[in-house]
Amino acid sequence: MATRKPASKDRPSYRCTECGWTTVKWLGRCGECQAWGTVEEYGGVSAVRTTAPGRVSAPARPIGQVDGRQATARSTGVPELDRVLGGGLVPGAVALLAGEPGVGKSTLLLDVAAKASSAQSPVLYVTGEESASQVRLRADRIGALADHLYLAAETDLSAVLGHLDDVKPSLLVLDSVQTVASPEIDGAPGGVAQIREVAGALIRASKQRGMATLLVGHVTKDGTIAGPRLLEHLVDVVLSFEGDRHARLRLIRGVKNRYGATDEVGCFELHDEGITGLADPSGLFLTRRDEPVPGTCLTVTLEGKRPLVAEVQALTVDTQIPSPRRTTSGLENSRVSMMLAVLEQRGRIKAIGKQDIYTATVGGVKLTEPAADLAVALALASAAIDTPLPKNLVAIGEVGLAGEVRRVTGVQRRLSEAARLGFTHALVPTDPGKVPAGMRVIEVSDIGDALRALPARASRGKASG
Repeated sequence: MATRKPASKDRPSYRCTECGWTTVKWLGRCGECQAWGTVEEYGGVSAVRTTAPGRVSAPARPIGQVDGRQATARSTGVPELDRVLGGGLVPGAVALLAGEPGVGKSTLLLDVAAKASSAQSPVLYVTGEESASQVRLRADRIGALADHLYLAAETDLSAVLGHLDDVKPSLLVLDSVQTVASPEIDGAPGGVAQIREVAGALIRASKQRGMATLLVGHVTKDGTIAGPRLLEHLVDVVLSFEGDRHARLRLIRGVKNRYGATDEVGCFELHDEGITGLADPSGLFLTRRDEPVPGTCLTVTLEGKRPLVAEVQALTVDTQIPSPRRTTSGLENSRVSMMLAVLEQRGRIKAIGKQDIYTATVGGVKLTEPAADLAVALALASAAIDTPLPKNLVAIGEVGLAGEVRRVTGVQRRLSEAARLGFTHALVPTDPGKVPAGMRVIEVSDIGDALRALPARASRGKASG
């Protein structure tokens, strides 16, 4: 007797818990996001259906007759956040703020909620991770109490939507989106099905009410946003909240923004009384001292469009072990190793490869762009020969393996920031463009020219300015 072939609706289907990609057979690796071990069985393959034309919510109009004033950004009351958002939150926009635990996401958004609330525009803060009493204690500590800031502790999606009907807020803050679930959808909170339902319901509510929404999201160990990747595609704005939990500095970067650019960075300082924006954060990355110290060099890095003066420190120590130590903090280990090789081969500093090398930045800033190469190389050379660099000097430039110093973007902007903070000398690649008044620029074409800036060596270079 022939066995019955199972129908397509009885055949199991598999879906990636990270991005929602589906397949008819199990795979160890997702074919869309390439994640391992995330493909799970979720049910039968649904039959293909067609949708008949239905009633429209509003008739189509010529684009010139659409009122664009409804999409005008409104300030959040926090200038550094407005800078990243492109002027503020657009009514109806949904923004996702992601960051590591303890970095200060809840503290920042509670401060934003208090400043954005008023009699004409109440704000609703929904917490799914803490009790209302715990949030109240934080509000007392950071001074975020406001008469028109409403607080609710809920993890049920229907209850959150009910609070929206009662309060009618102009801004909703949900902390966090992974803790809210719908009882009508199968799956644990934070899963693909739950995230799709929760995010979809909140996005529909935001668009219908003209209400801005701020969602808090978790991140994984590798720094990516936890949960299915579809959440990032659904929302209008994705912000990344970064910072070392042992340092005061916090940075907000725009990863996605449908209403503005993503090349701005907001700087904040986290302290016992809350979190405050830093309009001029360069002071956090500098060590004030009367006399220069060997092994230190200043550079100007670009965080988005914002130039920041940062300090690189290096220390070389004689070692007795066959494999010298290489320790970095705030710098990429691979680029530091490259600078050591360039100094030994092109700069003729032979002893540096046989010493323990320690490099770090000041204030918790992370220097990842190649423009900091020249400062790293000079700090290492200064530490190796125990000779400090001249005071009020900054170094900007990318160093290649052949020892050449390459041009980088935004040199004029970097020099203007250094001049504003009182620095008078700069080592830069050739042809830097317009030089700020009072700044003496020394153009260097290779690492040999840069090393001659050390007082122990004969000074040589093409000066301009």
